[in-house]
Order: sequence, then C-alpha cells, then structure tokens
Amino acid sequence: MAASWDRSAPAWTAGDRAKTAAKLMLGWVAFLWLLEAVDAATGHALDSFGIEPRRAGELLDVVPASFIHFGFGHVASNSVPLLVFGFLAALSGVRRFAAVAAMIIVVDGLGVWLVSPDGSNTAGASGLVFGLFGYLLVRGFVDRRALDTAAGLVVGAIWGSSILVGLSPASTSVSWQGHLFGLAAGVAAAFVFRRPARGRSTVPPARPLIP
Repeated sequence: MAASWDRSAPAWTAGDRAKTAAKLMLGWVAFLWLLEAVDAATGHALDSFGIEPRRAGELLDVVPASFIHFGFGHVASNSVPLLVFGFLAALSGVRRFAAVAAMIIVVDGLGVWLVSPDGSNTAGASGLVFGLFGYLLVRGFVDRRALDTAAGLVVGAIWGSSILVGLSPASTSVSWQGHLFGLAAGVAAAFVFRRPARGRSTVPPARPLIP
C-alpha cells in the first residue's frame, strides 16, 4: 500500500513553499561545496566514503557517498540540476521531499554496491540528480496534477538528452550504474509517495440494509 503524504499542517501560501524549498536546496548544495573544501584541505581524505562494490564494510558508505565528490568540477556539474530538481520536488512539501530523497539515495547506493565494477569507487550527488529527474518526470502523471505534469515535461525537454548520455555504458568516466539505479528509484518513489486522489473519500460506502 502506498504511503499517504497529505499535508496535515496549516496550508502555506505558494510563496512560503517556494522560500522553504529554495532555502533547503541552497543549504544542501552549500553543504556539498563545504564538504569538498574539507576534502581538498585534507588531501582528499573524504574520498574513502565512496562506495567500493561488494565489500560488506562499504554498505556504511551507501548514504555518505551521495554527499562526497571527486573535485570541485565534479560538485559543480551536479550543483545546478540538483538545485533545480530539488527545488521543484520540494515545492510539494519538505517531508515528502525528504522521504523521496532518502529512498533514492539508499536504493541508488545499494545498486552501485551490487553491480559496479571491481576496483571502482563511486561517489557524488548525480544518482540523486537522476532520481529527482525521474521523480519529476512521472510525478504529475501519478498524482494526476496538471501543473506537476507540465513541470515534468519541461524538465524532460531541457535535461532529457543529458540524462540519456549519462545512462550510456559507453561513458566510462561516470557511473552509469549509479545514474540508472537513481533514475529507477526516482520513478518508483513517485508511486510509493504519491498523493491521494483529490475528492476521493477514504470511508467505505455503507452497506445497504435489507428489511
């Protein structure tokens, strides 16, 4: 049974939601840059939090790996799409966004741990980026909301070609496995955390009484 993520708190204005989503994602991206600065200052000591496949101890790095990058160029390449996709996803609620992001990060990390080639070390927010792309692409159709559907189509039109390139096994400089599992997790998250249909009663109909 899919989880219900209906809002129980007092309704916010669109401006309130936009400000909260913007602050969240600006803080998230700033944290990634801070971590990379620490990594550079410590001789890339944080690179050890990347995922090396099929080693039991590396399961502890499934979550941290999504926050670690291999150089400032790496974190820069993920910053803009993460800001945009995260902002759009968080507009529907921070709690829902947190649950979606957590699912993407964990599923993506486990997928990388299972199928990445021996001797590899995978880290970076691109799995989350691909996951949020997949989530935005199908969320509107799943929730049956026109505005979210339109946003997903715009995101697909702008970034779709780049996403396809990132999924190609021919791209040896990136983890296409991480991209693929992230994308699949994001699509699945749209179904797992879908909103209940508007106007649909959750109370079962009364049974007719036969005299």
